[in-house]
Amino acid sequence: MSESAIERWNEEKASSWMYRVVAESEPDPRLAEMFRSLGAAADHQAAIIARDIAAPDLPSAFAPTLRLRVVASLVRAFGPRRCRTLLAAVKVRGVSAWDPAPALAGHTMPSNVAEVGGRHRSAGGGVLRAAVFGVNDGLVSNACLILGVAGASPDPAAVVLAGTAGLLAGAFSMASGEYISVRSQRELFEYQIGQEREELELYPEEEAEELALIYAARGVPLEKGREIAQVLVRDPATALDALAREELGLNPDDLGSPIGAALSSFVAFAAGAALPLVPFLVGLGAQAL
Repeated sequence: MSESAIERWNEEKASSWMYRVVAESEPDPRLAEMFRSLGAAADHQAAIIARDIAAPDLPSAFAPTLRLRVVASLVRAFGPRRCRTLLAAVKVRGVSAWDPAPALAGHTMPSNVAEVGGRHRSAGGGVLRAAVFGVNDGLVSNACLILGVAGASPDPAAVVLAGTAGLLAGAFSMASGEYISVRSQRELFEYQIGQEREELELYPEEEAEELALIYAARGVPLEKGREIAQVLVRDPATALDALAREELGLNPDDLGSPIGAALSSFVAFAAGAALPLVPFLVGLGAQAL
């Protein structure tokens, strides 16, 4: 219990330290004040955790790790907004406050909950981007390979063999890379959401105050933000969803499937890489090249 409490104490102190670094580098005074307030809230949570740590085991002072110092240096050099992903990884909350407020012009009145936010949803912008990238990569890389082999050997069988090998190698490479990338990102997000779930169980009032501070930074009066946050934390599932979206900037329903991403990348690359092979497969002879 003591070791787990010490670990949580260090996490809260690390968050508090990084909040202050972000506040110093944030040009918007309103958002800078929000990060300072979140830092104070993290200190308060660390004080609560310290009650479960035996006095001899409680660290006398917090010392930021090399990882935190590197992230802090990047924040100071490039600004916190450009380091948003790094800050989320080191448990800096409230990054969604940097998102622009949605435009209200032309917003039709929704008639049910299912319509809320419907006009902002696409058919899969990330999927379309990945598909276009995969097809283009397969087309260009395999076309270059086929042109090189065809220029060195007029034998269509050699060209088809090389093109097929290039198609399979590239497709498996793209699929494995996408799988690892999406799985790593999903594990990070699930870990962060798990931390929020644990903190919500341990100190819901403090989590509600953090949520209220984020709403205040978005323009909601602080007292009104506290009222909204108090209503949300009454339902743990709703509160966790709100914390993930507002503190972490994540959509829990859109974490992505590693297997689905891998299959999509494989198919997209293979489709693009197959196009330069078609003239040789249909037997166009000298006209194929």
